[in-house]
Amino acid sequence: MEHEVKMGLSVWAIAAIVCNSAVGVLILILFVILYKACQVPSEPTPVFTSEPAKTQPKPEHKYLLAA
Repeated sequence: MEHEVKMGLSVWAIAAIVCNSAVGVLILILFVILYKACQVPSEPTPVFTSEPAKTQPKPEHKYLLAA
C-alpha cells in the first residue's frame, strides 16, 4: 500500500493566492489615487475674477414713531 505524495498546491490554496493578489493590486491602486489626490502644487494657480461684485445700496427704512 503506497501513498502518493502530492507536491502541488490545492485548489483552495491557489484560490487564496489569487484573491490575495487581487486585494494587493486594489490596495496599490488606492495608494496611487491617494498620492495623486494629496499632492500640493508647487506653484498655486492664480484665480481670475471677472469684476468685483458690486454691492447694491440697501434702501433705508424710516419709521415714524408716534407716542
